[in-house]
Amino acid sequence: MTTSTRPPLLMLGRTHGNRSAVTCALKCDNACAAPTPNESTEPTFADVASQALLSRRRLLLAGGTLAAGAALTVGPTALEPAAASGRPPATRTPPAARPGGPLRFDPIASVPDDVDAVTVPAGFGWRPVIRWGDPLFADSPDFDPEHPDADAQERQFGYNNDYTDVIVTDPRGRRALLCCNHEYTNRAIMFPPTSSVAAEAEVLRTLMAAHGFSVVQLERRGRGKPWRYRRGARRNRRITATTVFRLDGPAAGSELLRTAADPSGTRVHGTLGNCSGGTTPWGTVLSGEENFNGYFRADPQAVGSKRYGLTDSPSSYGWEQIDPRFDARSADHANEPHRFGWIVEIDPTDPSSTPRKHTALGRFKHEGANVRVDRENRVVAYLGDDEKFDYLYKFVARDRYRPGRSKAARRHNLGLLSEGDLYVARFEGTRRPGNDNLGTGRWLPLVEDGRSAVEGMSVEEVLVFTRLAADRLGATPMDRCEDVEPSRETGKVYVVCTNNSDRGVKTGKPGADAANPRDANKNGHIIELTETGGAADAQTFAWDLFMVCGDTDQAGTYFAGWDGPVAPISCPDNVAFDSENNLWIATDGQPGSIGRNDGLFRVPLDGPERGHLTQFLAVPVEAETCGPVIHDRDGSVFVAVQHPGEDGDWADQHSAFPDYVPAGARPAPGEWRGPRPAIIQVTRESR
Repeated sequence: MTTSTRPPLLMLGRTHGNRSAVTCALKCDNACAAPTPNESTEPTFADVASQALLSRRRLLLAGGTLAAGAALTVGPTALEPAAASGRPPATRTPPAARPGGPLRFDPIASVPDDVDAVTVPAGFGWRPVIRWGDPLFADSPDFDPEHPDADAQERQFGYNNDYTDVIVTDPRGRRALLCCNHEYTNRAIMFPPTSSVAAEAEVLRTLMAAHGFSVVQLERRGRGKPWRYRRGARRNRRITATTVFRLDGPAAGSELLRTAADPSGTRVHGTLGNCSGGTTPWGTVLSGEENFNGYFRADPQAVGSKRYGLTDSPSSYGWEQIDPRFDARSADHANEPHRFGWIVEIDPTDPSSTPRKHTALGRFKHEGANVRVDRENRVVAYLGDDEKFDYLYKFVARDRYRPGRSKAARRHNLGLLSEGDLYVARFEGTRRPGNDNLGTGRWLPLVEDGRSAVEGMSVEEVLVFTRLAADRLGATPMDRCEDVEPSRETGKVYVVCTNNSDRGVKTGKPGADAANPRDANKNGHIIELTETGGAADAQTFAWDLFMVCGDTDQAGTYFAGWDGPVAPISCPDNVAFDSENNLWIATDGQPGSIGRNDGLFRVPLDGPERGHLTQFLAVPVEAETCGPVIHDRDGSVFVAVQHPGEDGDWADQHSAFPDYVPAGARPAPGEWRGPRPAIIQVTRESR
């Protein structure tokens, strides 16, 4: 018989409103169909808007879909810190915004969603740095999708690259480490149908090996030259769904984390669903375990199952057929799902190091984590739970950052995320006298000074069932917090809410509120948050709506007060900063919301061009733009192109990215012509 390579339509279920059914089934296990019973008591946008705000009207156009008419401030808030930093110890004032900064380009027009091409500005070119299946080690087999092989895949670059960083390690700028997540797999387009149970089992093992993380050494001839990966380099590393991780922090060893295979509750095999992440000031990389629930069959009556989307249905991947730990219905493996949904820390400089899962940062569907160190060397990590109506969090380390490159300082800093306080955000509409900012907010403690701040829950319970704890405190349900990035220059935090088509539409779910101002929010928005006094451990903050996304002719779009034309944008996802403190925004979902390929956009945060959004590139058909890395002073931009051609199958591939050939050319015998997720570098063609 031939084994099916595509989940049946009933399994594909609903989409996020913007994504394809394939993505919803494989990436997030049809999260829209899973209940998340958390109610909101937030005031509406109308409740908090004042006549002073109305007089500065820019937010609404007649007939718009926002909850009520109000304009937003475009300047600094009254609570703006005098100085703050994200990479210690610098605390400088941000430079005056220059249109383009070091990386000047003529913006591209938005690209229709049926175009299978990477589109870059005139005068620029792109090239793949590394692709799915590229061999990493001297003895790694070459890419061969016709013959799935788990052992080979463990030694090759993984699939569906997401968070990416390129960390230059050489003072001359000739060597770097590329660090990259591998979020999920799409069996239907990766491998041919099989004809036996044994052959399909090898496919499943290969899919497990394609998950996880890669560290790859890059080399080039000099600054501004193209990067190439080095096969067999000493620091190359693959981390997969079977790599050993160490659990640390207050919940490590808890009965909630013990299994028959690990009675200590401190050692976990693998990392799954790794979405975005961040690079720490001490040189490690953080990775967020997001949609882990889709990998398990579980007891739906167990504590937390409903809130975390765990069900008794066959998993999206079928791994329970080859590894019993993914069938959590048995007593031996009941706690296995509790061992996923954490922030992972990896040391890319040491291939022999054991990566860690930090229980102190809570368990939920982590999009990622980004660390800031304030001027007092206090350390904060910002965290988003990427589910409709879930929450924004922050973690404040117990100990302070130690500057310097000594072994003692590094050893100390490697422990900073193991102990500290965990908070969840409540956005409020009240305005302080004389403050023109839209709103204020509070950080509600979940764990503080080593003790639970949630009545009736222990520290371990708060950290393992963080969503349930945040529900009890009345945190503000958000429109899917994706990336949450603090500016290294100003300390301001940019909270990216990608979309929420259920707000104000789905029965029993909250409607528009102050921080999530649109019902049926298919396009998303970005919040600009300022900690009181610029302190990492501030208990309160001010916030503003920086951007309300959409097509330029849609009512209600808003771009930080910019009056001129802007690029259409929808579903903001990952963000990054350049050397001039411009924000670069990668999108995920534009084909389903505004009919355009996803892309990468730039917007100034300061100066006269604040809010002037332009588009730099677009990715191919059915692809998502991930992991932007902006080396503007070096003339380079990197993005991870994820799930190109995702709606195809083995016999009907929808994309040929990145190995395009001249039109009409025939593939050589055995030559692969399907899509391969890849990291690409964009530079000026003259380079």
